[in-house]
Amino acid sequence: MTEHLEIDGNTLAYDLIGQGPLVVLAHGIGDSRHSYRFLAPALAAQGYRVANVDLRGCGDSGVGWDGYSRTDIAGDLVAVIRHLGGPAVIIGQSISGGAATIAAATAPDVVAGVVELAPFTRAQSFDVGGLLRVRRFRAGYAQLAKVMIAGSLPGWTRYLDLAVPVKPADWTAELARIEAKLGEPGRMGVLRAMCKTSPADAGARLADVTCPVLVVMGDADPDWADPRAEGEKVLAGLPRGCGELAVIEGAGHYPHVQTPDEVLALCLPFLAATLADRPAKLGMSDTSQV
Repeated sequence: MTEHLEIDGNTLAYDLIGQGPLVVLAHGIGDSRHSYRFLAPALAAQGYRVANVDLRGCGDSGVGWDGYSRTDIAGDLVAVIRHLGGPAVIIGQSISGGAATIAAATAPDVVAGVVELAPFTRAQSFDVGGLLRVRRFRAGYAQLAKVMIAGSLPGWTRYLDLAVPVKPADWTAELARIEAKLGEPGRMGVLRAMCKTSPADAGARLADVTCPVLVVMGDADPDWADPRAEGEKVLAGLPRGCGELAVIEGAGHYPHVQTPDEVLALCLPFLAATLADRPAKLGMSDTSQV
């Protein structure tokens, strides 16, 4: 069942399943909580209470927010955790990886750990050499430029074709769902606004993170010429010993969609170690309440 949380006169939609320590899932731009359709039930089956959130302006959440930065999204995620009763581990993909970093830095009392999937967590320089050397990166950059400049839906779907190099069995239906959602009033504007935000606010808070961080990259991700190197740079910004990096061979920008079993296998030991001594509190919408 989808629930809603009101924040500053607007609403966030989220699904809540399972019982146990809290895990909050946050998707990337142009997507919705449906991005975690494989990972969310698998985590719930392993004994976690999973809040699968539509970011502001996305999915079934309201449109018309004042901003769409990582700092804005981080505030929403912390609000969800406090509403449900933390502590929690945030699993955030792409823009939400950066948002999870900020949430961890600003709310260490309720954010016990962070898993960043293909995260945009640092300010990005213009990689001319990478564009010349790496065809995958060049093609992805070209399609994203069309989205940012003209709000091109075909540009976005062509980008997704590159970003999920091996499609799940339900990809045709999923792509149709994404296209229909982005056709709703205001949704493409949110995608463009998020594309234009800078990850600098997240990068500035990396050194302030004190909880464990797991960064997961796919080596076929078209968003970077060298995804592993990007993951290593994220770790370098964290306090020493705070983070670890895993790279999934053949995965693109959506490892939780393309390789959910591999992502689950990486997350489970991290969650067990991070939440083992952090018992869940009862929140207003806790599914364990009668």
